[in-house]
Amino acid sequence: MRGIRVWARLLGLARAVVEDVWLDGDAAVVVAVRPKARERDRCPHCRRRCPGYDLGEGRRRWRALDLGTTYAFVEAEAPRVSCRRHGVVVAAVPWARHDSAFTRAFENQVSWLAVNTSKTAVSELMRIAWRSVGWICERVMLEAQARRDLLCGLARLGFDEISIRRGQRYLTVVVDHDTGRLVWAAPGRDRQTVETFLDLLGKQRCERIELVSCDMADWITRPITERCPNAEICLDAFHVVKLATDALDEIRRDVWNEARRAGEIALARDLKGARFALWKNPENLTARQRLKLAHIQRVNQRLYRAYLLKEQLRQIYRVDPGEAIAVLNAWLKWAWRCRLEPFVKLARTIRDQRLGIEAAFRNKLSNARTEQINTQIRLITRRGFGYHSPWAVIALAMLSLGGLCPPLPGR
Repeated sequence: MRGIRVWARLLGLARAVVEDVWLDGDAAVVVAVRPKARERDRCPHCRRRCPGYDLGEGRRRWRALDLGTTYAFVEAEAPRVSCRRHGVVVAAVPWARHDSAFTRAFENQVSWLAVNTSKTAVSELMRIAWRSVGWICERVMLEAQARRDLLCGLARLGFDEISIRRGQRYLTVVVDHDTGRLVWAAPGRDRQTVETFLDLLGKQRCERIELVSCDMADWITRPITERCPNAEICLDAFHVVKLATDALDEIRRDVWNEARRAGEIALARDLKGARFALWKNPENLTARQRLKLAHIQRVNQRLYRAYLLKEQLRQIYRVDPGEAIAVLNAWLKWAWRCRLEPFVKLARTIRDQRLGIEAAFRNKLSNARTEQINTQIRLITRRGFGYHSPWAVIALAMLSLGGLCPPLPGR
């Protein structure tokens, strides 16, 4: 192998011819290259051969992977071509992505590092700007999405939303239950966001959706019902039980306020410290919390009745589907006549959402996989100490949780 061809191997320059190599001062190595004949005059978007338009702005440089502690750059002509579909654009080069100042190997390594460590560490190691890390991840993610159809073969989906900036910015995420992978994410949490995903899915693939897990939000359930005729909506068990826990806590606060206004200081103090004894599952209670619960049973039947209603509702997800329907019917009858307004209201909600609740325990489907993805997205956000753009979060999430992360160069 001739000495000048070694540089192509060192910098990962496939489908290119090395013309010359020189030192640019003491700080950088510059490798002059040109695309091979079959790679010239191609549109960077559709990869079609196109007639030349002009020579562009002359020669340009792309940052390559460092050679030890020395900067390395690839230099080549950057002519423009005239594409019938995309207009006048800079011709594609095999060693770099369109509109990028870095080589593919450089960007692949940055993306891999960004998935596995913080952006600050990546920018320090690779000697690039902090914001450049986010832009590189977006380019790599978009190219990987264009090459792989993540929406193909979807049958069981999970929808949820997640806050990525103190309740100000939300993402809607869609997870494939069969693979556990994130298949789509976008800013927003409204009907238009869900419809955007369904538009990308298309009518035929919408008809193939069988099960969808989500919470009771209308902005999710309504477009799914309208656009996916064969999909059965399964309401997540956690959100159903959470409604019962919220109703129980509302009654606890009312009882506490009544005791405080009546001057029953000891009872008010006991109720104030009983929140976790009422919230926790019975099998997880400590000895002290069991004593607290027994004390509530003796001194306040109203609050203890609310606790039993909450616990019985949990049982519909712990028994067989055939028994679960009977338990749910019994719970609804009890809730209607319990004379506890928050649980009467909850019974009305469950009656309206009964089909989705029954579908969940009949198909044994919950939003657990989606919540797991949300937890990992929160970890990504926390590791980066927050992001100004939701698209930077989406890019990192799709790379790490959607299976789009490229391998390290040469691995």
